[in-house]
Amino acid sequence: MGKTMLAVFLGLGMVLVGASGSYALQAGGVEVGDLETGSVVGQPFKELPVDLTFYAVEIGNMKVWYPPMTVIDFKTRTGSPVLLKVTNNATAEHGFHLSAAVNQSAPTVLDTKLVLKPGETRYIGIPTSDLFYAAGSVLEYRCHLHAGHVGGKLLMLK
Repeated sequence: MGKTMLAVFLGLGMVLVGASGSYALQAGGVEVGDLETGSVVGQPFKELPVDLTFYAVEIGNMKVWYPPMTVIDFKTRTGSPVLLKVTNNATAEHGFHLSAAVNQSAPTVLDTKLVLKPGETRYIGIPTSDLFYAAGSVLEYRCHLHAGHVGGKLLMLK
């Protein structure tokens, strides 16, 4: 009888652990906004340090998101939400699509899109737990409005 009860409790514990993991995938979601009014999981953007900055730039006839490769090392970084600054320095409207969909296909995969006018800056706040559980270790960014524009990759060291 004791072994049966232990098996039931262990079985329930496994179900509960699985359920709590699904909530972590939706810890707050990606928030897009400006520096003054934006927030993520209750923390205003203006109180968070900017972790990465991306620029839409034109180099000759080529339109790119710069930098083409960047890294966030979570081994040395605190657990506060990640804040990305995205600026369109180009002369035309550009999209910014940040996604892990290449690596994963779950409905909770990290996938966000925004459109920036020339000269516009927007901020993207992402809870760290969403990056860890819903994004894998490589995110891709690109212009979703123009297929020929060059994007890049974001590597997350966990």
